[in-house]
Amino acid sequence: MPLTIPTQLLPTDGRFGSGPSKVRPGQVDHLVANAHVLGTSHRRPPVKDLVRRIREGVTELLGAPDGYEVALGNGGSTAFWDVATLCLVERKAQHAAFGEFGGKFATATSRAPFLEPSQVVSAEPGSVAYLEAAADVDTYATPHNETSTGAMAPVLRPAGADGAVVLTDATSGAGALPVDLAQTDAYYFAPQKAFAADGGLWLAVLSPAAVERAAQVEGSGRWVPEFLSLTTAIQNSRQDQTLNTPAVATLLLLADQVEWLIAQGGLEWSTKRCATSAEILYSWAASRDWAAPFVARPEERSTVVGTIDLAEEIDAGRVIEELSANGVQDVFAYRKLGRNQIRVGMFPSVDPDDVAALTACVDYVVEAV
Repeated sequence: MPLTIPTQLLPTDGRFGSGPSKVRPGQVDHLVANAHVLGTSHRRPPVKDLVRRIREGVTELLGAPDGYEVALGNGGSTAFWDVATLCLVERKAQHAAFGEFGGKFATATSRAPFLEPSQVVSAEPGSVAYLEAAADVDTYATPHNETSTGAMAPVLRPAGADGAVVLTDATSGAGALPVDLAQTDAYYFAPQKAFAADGGLWLAVLSPAAVERAAQVEGSGRWVPEFLSLTTAIQNSRQDQTLNTPAVATLLLLADQVEWLIAQGGLEWSTKRCATSAEILYSWAASRDWAAPFVARPEERSTVVGTIDLAEEIDAGRVIEELSANGVQDVFAYRKLGRNQIRVGMFPSVDPDDVAALTACVDYVVEAV
């Protein structure tokens, strides 16, 4: 029989997924209130206005420097790896790989027959690899936050990397981690993490250098499918549309979340809220003799995705199962990491009080089983 966790211990909202993440009730209300937009053309004002709201909102929220612009297209961050491979890497890329997703982008460029073998700076899961300037590299790529391991890296342009472009995978960091966009040329992400929408869309804040690089590479004669063409995505985005039909419900959820974040106090508010949740989680783990933060260095511990190792004698799978039976959802570790741990999404929609309640629930389950 499943355990019954006392009601007074349970969080108000038990969704702690690392993506898809918790969707606020207000977003659902916004979706219902604008249901008349569903099923209409993405070339007409109702949907184009949504895209405009998103582009302008992201620009404001993330503090994009003058000249930077927001582009978007269908396919999610996975598709953007192919977009970047085809349209932004001129000859050779360097990747910081310290988890599943940084490694996947490195694989994409390494397999491209028209590029030189990529240089990969690696670190073991639970730590961070840092970009290093190299004379023969024209493109640098790193995750801002590694969703699979719960490690985060600062967004910094490598010293001495003049003339190169920097690409930052911000899929689980955008809207929740501090960033100076002047330190990168493509800050790209999908909306199913901090922006609490559905997947299947990519967004990228692009510098003039990135826009120029895409035009140069695509104009060189390299074959680029239209669906993966960054210049085509930019041209369509400037008209507040996507090349092909987007999921309008995702746009509605995303637009409402961006505007909610701005109304709460913008990126400063969001980063502080996530940092508060992270302090609760990591302090709790450090105070237990059967739990510990997976990421060793405190400055590399993500404030949006927290990974906590449990002692060998505690079956994390059983703990997760009992939590789920009581409505506390999606705290499982990344499947390929294979560790005896829990992983907690602490995106801005998650109330820090609910993170505290989660820790009390874990205490209860561990003591009981």
